[in-house]
Amino acid sequence: MEYGLGKLEEMSRMEYGAANKDELVDIETVHIDPDLPPAERLLNYLEQIKNPYCFRCGDTAVRISFAADGDNLQNILKRHFASVKGG
Repeated sequence: MEYGLGKLEEMSRMEYGAANKDELVDIETVHIDPDLPPAERLLNYLEQIKNPYCFRCGDTAVRISFAADGDNLQNILKRHFASVKGG
């Protein structure tokens, strides 16, 4: 799946109840290789989680959103993965 800005924006608009909980990826099954460069870790995460705005944590469906005047998920994830690698 390709994860351009348009696709991420489309995923961010998904309604909370629109996804079947059983079809969501459980974030507990996502594994990030710390040896990958930050950009590759981000892509690997997106490939595994499918929709970074709507996923499962165990039996709980999770839908995240950000303030309209805040930073977008792509920038937040880039900073996070860069800090994990550096720290």
